Amino acid sequence: MSAEHTSRIIGPLLHWLFPTISPFTVLRVQFFMRKLAHVSEYAILAVLLYRAFVHTALKGRRALSAGLVLLLCAAYAATDEFHQSFVPSRTASLRDVMIDICGAMLAVILYWSIATRRIIPSRS
Repeated sequence: MSAEHTSRIIGPLLHWLFPTISPFTVLRVQFFMRKLAHVSEYAILAVLLYRAFVHTALKGRRALSAGLVLLLCAAYAATDEFHQSFVPSRTASLRDVMIDICGAMLAVILYWSIATRRIIPSRS
């Protein structure tokens, strides 16, 4: 979903919803949507990997699982950007790798905080 491809979907939709929208605003919204997709994709990947490691191979070792998940997500993000450097309509970006890692990190932190809150019994 390069900028060229997302502009075919998001641009007409924005023009339909907001007929007076400026071209610059359309470009900014498209950019934001693409970066939000990076965050959400890697957040989902991180949660799935974290659950897999914590509940199977690394049974209950949360810190080790979180570190391994972040390492794997970072490696996958880097190799994905490397792959994009060979696709004519795509470009590789270190910024996208960092956005991917942030999405994975936010998801692991959020999942970890929710999971540990359920395990620790409340004092009544």
